[in-house]
Amino acid sequence: MFSDNADLHSKSESKNTITGGGNEQSTDVISAREGDSINIICPMSGSQYQVGMYLRLIRQNIDVAYFPKEESPSVNPVFANRLESSKEGQTLRITLHRFQESDSEIYVCSDILNISGHHKEIHRKTTIVVAKAGSRRIVEQSPLHANPVQGQSVNITCVLKSSPEDEKFYLLRTHVQPGTVLSVSKLNVSEVSPAFGSRLGYSREGNRAVVTLHKLQEQDTDIYNCAQDVKGSPLLSASGTMVLVKEVEQACEKSSWDSYVLGTVVALLFCALVCCTLYRVDVKKYFQKKKPNVVYEDMSYNSRRSTLVRSNTCSRGE
Repeated sequence: MFSDNADLHSKSESKNTITGGGNEQSTDVISAREGDSINIICPMSGSQYQVGMYLRLIRQNIDVAYFPKEESPSVNPVFANRLESSKEGQTLRITLHRFQESDSEIYVCSDILNISGHHKEIHRKTTIVVAKAGSRRIVEQSPLHANPVQGQSVNITCVLKSSPEDEKFYLLRTHVQPGTVLSVSKLNVSEVSPAFGSRLGYSREGNRAVVTLHKLQEQDTDIYNCAQDVKGSPLLSASGTMVLVKEVEQACEKSSWDSYVLGTVVALLFCALVCCTLYRVDVKKYFQKKKPNVVYEDMSYNSRRSTLVRSNTCSRGE
């Protein structure tokens, strides 16, 4: 078990730390609310020299827990009764229950190797855990959602209510492909994810930061969160912007469907007009008074008269 933070600091400083290069894995991002449970996944090297793994808080420079290869883990008292772990093959799953705002931090999983009696530490994975800031908090973001077509751009505006000299700004992806899109230090030094490269623009005036994502593709669909790293405070993020990128074909299909519907309506109106016109013509013919056929009436009258005369003659003969 851990005794106090001073011991933890001395442990961290006494190890030979190897970072960067091909050893450090990709960064995960977790956005959580107070009371949630979060899972931090640590890949293990599986090396014969491995003796254990540390989970550390980078900003506070303390150890959360140490997981020996063959023994039970040692957990920092701050996280006691809230932390569980399980090994799944070459993966260590660490679950932190009853998440608190103060738990928002940058967590690093580190392999501890014993090579010829010397301990070496290899950073395996970084996980940024941010607390979702409420309306009373220091981060605001707009818009809540955007639905661009492939090739279009989206502006994400973040209002940061703290001094720019005292904080680090992030734009994070938190769901589909979690990771850091942009990080800007208080010295205005920025780092952009290779996935966006030259497709990202950033500007800031006072506490208002605007991030523009250009030439959006379908794989850019995600929830993007503004986050602020203020010295002495937990990492806080806004509610996020949901960006759903539509395929060009979908937009064309919608336009074609609209044209089809409009054409159908016009055709139906035209048919209705024609039918109405024909109906009115037939009605006029039906009600039009017909001229009598004089010849037919005269012949009909003479025929009936001859028949009557002939019948009377026969009856008198009897």
